[in-house]
Amino acid sequence: MDTLACVKRVPDTGAKIVLTDDNQSIDTSNLGFTMSPHEECALEEAIQIAEETGGETTALTLGPPEADEQLRTALAMEADEAVLLETDGDEWGPQDTAAAIAAHVESSDAEYDLLLFGNEAADTANHQVPIHVAERLDLPAVTSIKSLDVADGTAVARREVPGGEEVYELPLPAVITVKEGLNEPRYPSIRSKMQARKKPVEEVQPERAGLDQLEMVELEAPEREEGAAEILGEGPEAVDEIVRVMREEVEVL
Repeated sequence: MDTLACVKRVPDTGAKIVLTDDNQSIDTSNLGFTMSPHEECALEEAIQIAEETGGETTALTLGPPEADEQLRTALAMEADEAVLLETDGDEWGPQDTAAAIAAHVESSDAEYDLLLFGNEAADTANHQVPIHVAERLDLPAVTSIKSLDVADGTAVARREVPGGEEVYELPLPAVITVKEGLNEPRYPSIRSKMQARKKPVEEVQPERAGLDQLEMVELEAPEREEGAAEILGEGPEAVDEIVRVMREEVEVL
């Protein structure tokens, strides 16, 4: 069974975001980048399914040339192939992104049985790209999945809801978005990272469809609450003060 995992290059989720002076973009001069956490789980699931069924996994991303780094990480995690839909670095909207991904899937020689996405990217969190891809490819889709089983041309996906879970049965091929916690993504070894540096990454220059009509006016960074740490004491003598503070916090809740 061949799987496709779509990932995105995003700023480190714990990093402090600083905007440029004109508020039109993020200042990336001192910013690290990574793969979205939900998408790490999607990639891990795609690899596991391919391994169990004797298929291959392709990791795909749309982004600037620097997104090659995230694809190298995917290869180090034992994805078989990687594809970069290379852009000039501008942020593409969800419809244009989905159109480029769907166009590549349709033109590819590979026949993917399962297309896996993170439930949302860590930066924009717009929840739209996978659904647009499914619509363009005329495939069944389900989102926010925390458990997935695939067998005999069918995917059984489970979504957590208050008081229980919803169970979906989809014929393959299908599009599924997963949430963090579906699995424990593997951590690539130094050796696998070095080997990934030597593997080829297919580069494709997609045409921007111009479907997204929203125009960004400016970005606004949220206010950060700066608080100082308070030392309540040292050793056993601090217990009474700690208990008092904890009781106050409980009363507030």
